[in-house]
Amino acid sequence: MAALVVRGVRDMLKRADFATVPRRHRHKKKWATTEPKFPATRLALQNFDMTYSVQFGDLWPSIRVSLLSEQKYGALVNNFAAQDHVSAELEQLSARDFVKEAISHGEPEPENGQTAAPSPASWACSPNLQCFTFARGDVSCFPPARLGSLGVMDYYLMDAASLLPVLALGLQPGDTVLDLCAAPGGKTLALLQTSCCRKSEGWCLGQGKLPTSSCQGHTEYDELPGPGRLQKVLHSYVPQDIRDKNRVRVTSWDGRKWGELEGDTYDRVLVDVPCTTDRHSLHEEENNIFQRSRKKERQMLPMLQVQLLAAGLLATKPGGHVVYSTCSLSHLQNEYVVQGAIELLASQYSMEVQVEGLTHFRKLFMDTFSFFPSCQVGELVIPNLMANFGPMYFCKMCRMT
Repeated sequence: MAALVVRGVRDMLKRADFATVPRRHRHKKKWATTEPKFPATRLALQNFDMTYSVQFGDLWPSIRVSLLSEQKYGALVNNFAAQDHVSAELEQLSARDFVKEAISHGEPEPENGQTAAPSPASWACSPNLQCFTFARGDVSCFPPARLGSLGVMDYYLMDAASLLPVLALGLQPGDTVLDLCAAPGGKTLALLQTSCCRKSEGWCLGQGKLPTSSCQGHTEYDELPGPGRLQKVLHSYVPQDIRDKNRVRVTSWDGRKWGELEGDTYDRVLVDVPCTTDRHSLHEEENNIFQRSRKKERQMLPMLQVQLLAAGLLATKPGGHVVYSTCSLSHLQNEYVVQGAIELLASQYSMEVQVEGLTHFRKLFMDTFSFFPSCQVGELVIPNLMANFGPMYFCKMCRMT
């Protein structure tokens, strides 16, 4: 099964001009020691200027300056803490719960005294999530989270756009859920806040540069180089009694093989894949994928992403839903990966996957985020100085067969 996936991905990448350069066109640098050594952040900006100026046209200068400016954050309320007290404190800062506001404004108005018709089930947002942000144009910062009276941190500071894939997943009580790529922990924590997972199956969470997952009725995470950040999130936000009861465990599996290990198993799957992490790549030298030594790894990202999405879809029950997400602007890592994985599964497994429209979702949250208007499939939050969240791409799919 894995061999079929790899072979199919390679064929797809060849069609997308990822083929090896013919030997007669190769150029060997003889004087590599004298080549200028630019920092990875500068290489990232050069790469983005070349590719995104073409992809986004007149929008790129605005996106560029926003990416280079200070990022805006949201405060995800920890439901394991004294949440009412935390929410009141955040409201005193003049922050607002953008999830609550969007959902309340998005509810259909009853007509002529009649009860409003319910929205389609596919429109439902994952419940029990509270995330506070400052209004558009307000560049205020949240104070660092504090340890609350219940022994866990009150809230988690994150790019608020990172919550959108979790909301789009539409978790319902009793769902079995797989989080295929859990690091560094923000979306993982958001999934835990919904309280929707069926205990008998629990949560399956993985993380890593080659993300992994495992599930045996518990919430599970995998090890990766530097797993301390995810471990810190768990210990800081999840109560000890839950960890002590083995409801949260750390494991190590290869997420690309998850379709073989647990095929046709899950109601909901989140596939938040490793990507070029555009904003991080412009600001941090550490673990920057634009380092010269990581060039091949960067070029192979679309293959890895297709493999992970295909594994996530294979692990989903027929009728189940998958959300694919990245924090990259690149259509090669976004729409092309979605389309490539769907084509791959159709040809190799005769599996039908349907992309679900998220236009209603964009309308719900357009007061908080700036969306790119021309995505072929899925939705893309683009950085904007008035609402400097993202980038965040997400696409919802339903496995039909």
